[in-house]
Amino acid sequence: MTNKLIFGFTALTSLFFFYSNTEFNSNSKPNYLNLKEVQQQTALQKSIARGKEVYTEFCIQCHMANGKGNGITFPTLDGSDWLKKNRKESIHAVKYGQKGEIVVNGKKFNAMMPPPGLSDEEVADVLNYVNNSWSNKNRKMITTKEVSLIKQ
Repeated sequence: MTNKLIFGFTALTSLFFFYSNTEFNSNSKPNYLNLKEVQQQTALQKSIARGKEVYTEFCIQCHMANGKGNGITFPTLDGSDWLKKNRKESIHAVKYGQKGEIVVNGKKFNAMMPPPGLSDEEVADVLNYVNNSWSNKNRKMITTKEVSLIKQ
């Protein structure tokens, strides 16, 4: 099964998009996307790509390439219930560092994560990468504006 994003122009020059997760034939009905949805996906994909670079530079040493941490000092990011349940807190942790006990997937962690000194865009990008890597799937994009609203 292939996923396809198809776009074109109608006779009235209106741009249209549709997404098909099956081969298109005369009996199938396409799933239409509006232009805004396509642009958001593109923005998310670009953010994820930038975030991978940030992750490699700042996060991989502790949380590992597979996002699983070491399970003792550094918690897993892969499949982390804490990330899913605590959107604002996760933004705060990446932006300002993390200290104090947190519970990730039923396990307590109490190590300090120093603030990495990232810009708001880098914080958004790395969280979009983490939230959409390994087994994580969260297509609700974290924006630079959302990060800027988180204060220490």
